[in-house]
Amino acid sequence: MQIELAENSGFCFGVKRAINIAIKTGQNHTGKVVTLGPIIHNPQMVSKLKESGIDFVDDIDQITKDMTVIIRSHGITIEEYNNLKRKRAKIVDATCPMVKKVQNYAKEFTNKGYQLIIIGEKEHPEVKGIIGHVDNNAIVIQDEYEKINLANNKKLGVIAQTTQPIERFQKIIYRLVPLCEELHIINTICGATSIRQKATKSLAQDSDVMIIIGGKNSANTTNLADICRKLGTRTYHIETAKEIQKEWFVDVEKVGLSAGASTPQWIINQVYQKIKNIDNTENDNKALS
Repeated sequence: MQIELAENSGFCFGVKRAINIAIKTGQNHTGKVVTLGPIIHNPQMVSKLKESGIDFVDDIDQITKDMTVIIRSHGITIEEYNNLKRKRAKIVDATCPMVKKVQNYAKEFTNKGYQLIIIGEKEHPEVKGIIGHVDNNAIVIQDEYEKINLANNKKLGVIAQTTQPIERFQKIIYRLVPLCEELHIINTICGATSIRQKATKSLAQDSDVMIIIGGKNSANTTNLADICRKLGTRTYHIETAKEIQKEWFVDVEKVGLSAGASTPQWIINQVYQKIKNIDNTENDNKALS
């Protein structure tokens, strides 16, 4: 059985940077170190950081002035940032530089009088953070089938959540064209995300089974699984090797693996090894029969 890993699987630059910042902060700061929300959408990595003394809180009310607070890779709203300053907490910013660019584009569009359109998931922290940089003056479009109400807005400025599938972005843009007189588009989908999605799609077309590795709460990982399923390839979205079942690989010749931007390499390695062990066991059984 052949096992192949899609190009660009695992940690992207922004996630790797955030994790490194968190680890160094934990080593160099005295007192309690926390992140505001999980630093990335991977429960296993969040648990690993907790073991090293870096916990997370969901509410700013839980933060006191003696804490060091790490802003997660998805970023936060201006209001949240100002509340942290009022709390007199020590702030360490681990926001992905690409996300910061998107926040700045959003402000530029709004300042120039464009109706801001964000293509992304309404409840995703990255999107909430972007909206918070423009005083909530934005319309979020989540999918290509959603009803779009633009009233009399003739100037539209469009950006995307950094982990959106490019096909969804294109389809929504196509729907927006006849609804306005002026359309300014900035493709803010992360380059690493696009490469990962294309590589995963190509691998899925050539595989009997696809295993997508990453947090169930990770938007970009879920998008990878959706891409594979739309192609008709049998697909399993797992967080760890413990979820793998040997029945998935009966009479399978090729297994494709891909992992989201917040999936640690050690989890990818464990999944690969478990599938390899299943294959070796099956081959031994065949040899004995």
